[in-house]
This record gives sequence, C-alpha cells and structure tokens, in this order.
Amino acid sequence: MTRKIIVATLAVFVAWGILDFIIHGLILSSAYAKTAILWRPMAEMKQILMYLVTFLSALIFITIYARLISPKDLNRGLSYGLLFGLGAGISMGYGTYSVQPIPYNMALVWFLGTTVEGTVAGLIAGLMVKEDNKETA
Repeated sequence: MTRKIIVATLAVFVAWGILDFIIHGLILSSAYAKTAILWRPMAEMKQILMYLVTFLSALIFITIYARLISPKDLNRGLSYGLLFGLGAGISMGYGTYSVQPIPYNMALVWFLGTTVEGTVAGLIAGLMVKEDNKETA
C-alpha cells in the first residue's frame, strides 16, 4: 500500500500543480495584478514552501483515502474528493473573502478551482489506490 500512496501522492501533486497554474497563473492573473498590495512581490514569494505545502497536502489527502475510506473504488474516490474540495473551497474562497478585500470573482474562482482540484484528486485516488489483495489460506 505504501508504494500506491507514494505514486498517487505524486500524481495528485502534479495534477494540482497544473491546475494551480491554470487557475492562478492564467484565469486569475489580472485579478492578482489588480490586488498586488495584498500579496508578496514575486521575488519574495516562498516558492519552495508552496511546493512543500502542496506535496504534504497531497500526501495527507491520499493517506486519508488509503487508510479511512472503504471500500476503495472510483465512486468513493470521487465522492471523497468532491466533499474535500467543497469544504476546502468554501474556506479558501469565501472564508478569505469574508476577511480580506479580494474581488468576489477571485473568491468564486478559488472556491470552484479548489472544488475541481479536490474532485480530480479523488479521481486519482479512486483509480490508483486499491485494496491490497491478500489471499488467506
């Protein structure tokens, strides 16, 4: 199971990296430019820390699925991912919107993007992390 967790974690990490680029680098780039006062300048961004946080989040996401979700199948993976994404997305998008002066569009895209990212991670978990087949005599 450990190998499955590692490979699935790497797959989620890559998927989230691609989706983050689409969401933050393409869709929201103009919104970030308009609200630049709220963010660190690019030269001060903690890039390695962002990658580490994303990797650890992927590892935790997959480990929860591997250890706590049963039976492991595509439908359970998608359900888990969708619920995780909705919970994280509400917090990310609307939780931030409630306390920080970000545009509503940014909050909405954060919410929807995080929901999509969770669902994609659930799809990956459902496809890659299966029950170990242990035969008993």
